[in-house]
Amino acid sequence: MISPAASEARDGWLQAQKALKGASENTLTAYFSDVSEFLAFMTEYKGGQQGLAPLSKLTVRDMRAWMAQMRSGDLSARSLARKLSAVKSFFRWLAEREGFDPTAVLSTRAPKFQKKLPRPLAPDAAQAVINTVEIQSKDAWVGARDTAVITLLYGCGLRISEALGLNRCDAPLPEVMRIIGKGGKERIVPVLPAARGAVDEYLRQCPYPLEDNGPLFIGVRGRRLSARQIQSVMQNVRMQLGLPATATPHAMRHSFATHLLEASGDLRSIQELLGHASLSTTQAYTAVDTARLMDVYNKAHPKA
Repeated sequence: MISPAASEARDGWLQAQKALKGASENTLTAYFSDVSEFLAFMTEYKGGQQGLAPLSKLTVRDMRAWMAQMRSGDLSARSLARKLSAVKSFFRWLAEREGFDPTAVLSTRAPKFQKKLPRPLAPDAAQAVINTVEIQSKDAWVGARDTAVITLLYGCGLRISEALGLNRCDAPLPEVMRIIGKGGKERIVPVLPAARGAVDEYLRQCPYPLEDNGPLFIGVRGRRLSARQIQSVMQNVRMQLGLPATATPHAMRHSFATHLLEASGDLRSIQELLGHASLSTTQAYTAVDTARLMDVYNKAHPKA
């Protein structure tokens, strides 16, 4: 049982993450789970509720015990690193608020892991996915809806949360759309005629009256469409086309970036289109190796 003081501190930290850093609901849910799990472990490990004073006195040994407990299960190194990052963020905020030294927590090293890059689809495979999505449902309007969503992921490079977060008042889609992405970062995204047409066709077939401030994409019960439903659609398409398990909704966004990079080599513009805060994120995301970057450099730099 987590102490009331620790629970209050956790909730205050989450509110700060949302207000000051613009953390998404999914991120806040993960933070809540990770920090709650940590606090629950310390309660059991120490044999009693951990208020703010005991938490301020955690030692390196306490952190090692938690890490060992986490490693004893099926938790991957990547997941443990994510949990540790959340715990460190919480303690950094708590230490500033309560005035204690969080070195024992902040000095804990995250386990090493190899970052996995999403695999893009070949251009013809990406087009086959869009063509096949429409026939996955017995209801024509549902097929049109799913086609519109997948087309936005591949044609505009939207995250699935960004596409499903659109409201009815956003359509008809303009030629250029303003998107609020992770961390409240705003970007401008060109909208291809194919994407606008797919959304228009979905709206033409949708049997539900959609309110301006309500969701653009809805399920069969009239509620906002969930990411899980689109993931299920992609799973069916993978099986039908014989594509690998890496052909996910996110892979469509990755394919958008990779195909643009192959055609243009303009990494900076792709960074803007994807809404990444740093160029290094885009470089990793699009699986650009050093040879590719040097090729762009040699072609573009005046002194190359």
